[in-house]
Amino acid sequence: MSLAIKHDDNSLTITADGVVVVSGTRVSLDLIIAAFTSGATAEEIAQQYPTVHLADVYAAITYYLRHRDEVDAYIAQRRQQAERVRAENEGRLDPHGIRDRLAARRTSAT
Repeated sequence: MSLAIKHDDNSLTITADGVVVVSGTRVSLDLIIAAFTSGATAEEIAQQYPTVHLADVYAAITYYLRHRDEVDAYIAQRRQQAERVRAENEGRLDPHGIRDRLAARRTSAT
């Protein structure tokens, strides 16, 4: 009996927002790769994100290792986008003194 090799790598999906996630979950490729590059094992990552099957963690890591340049560029782009959004949000609401403003709001509501 011979083994038929199947290519059923559908463990990653791109959401409508352009975020790469593990299929069937909301766990992003970014999170898995960040944990992996920080030294976490696939088993530790699967424990950290219980909605992700161990095989899918391995598949995400495998994809990263085979397409490192593209994934690194994607992650860098996501970081830049997050920084832009953070800057826009901070421009709309100054984060300095927010605790004082929230405390004052709580005090005036009671």
